[in-house]
Amino acid sequence: MKILILNGPNLQALGRREVGIYGSKSWDDIALELSSYAATLGVDLVYSQSNYEGALIDRIWQAAEEDISGIVINPGGLTHTSVALLDALRGAEIPAVEVHLSNIFNRESYRHESVTAPGCIGVIAGFREVGYRMALAGLVSYLNVEKDREN
Repeated sequence: MKILILNGPNLQALGRREVGIYGSKSWDDIALELSSYAATLGVDLVYSQSNYEGALIDRIWQAAEEDISGIVINPGGLTHTSVALLDALRGAEIPAVEVHLSNIFNRESYRHESVTAPGCIGVIAGFREVGYRMALAGLVSYLNVEKDREN
């Protein structure tokens, strides 16, 4: 099973950007821990990050052409604005889980709505880097249940 970890704008700056909100771990540190965790689940991870909406959309559609079983996506600030990203998530028909390091409902009011969440099977928010592990565990569990239903 192969899972795409897709990060949106500004997430390359983790560990040095608003540490009080997003934590002090760099993305490289988080990815290393996530890869170790993925190995215990028996899944392979593919990582991608872009600060550009179109590149994220292209990557979702590319995943639909690859052997990608699911997506863990942190759309960053595009969470609250990108109907185009929602359309790609829906159109690609790959189960996805949205993850946020911060609790978007405990922040500025404009962050309380996720435009992209309706294109996902679930949302994890507020657990900093642990949220990626939670999203991955939930997605893999979901995919395994779906596979059992097909058999």
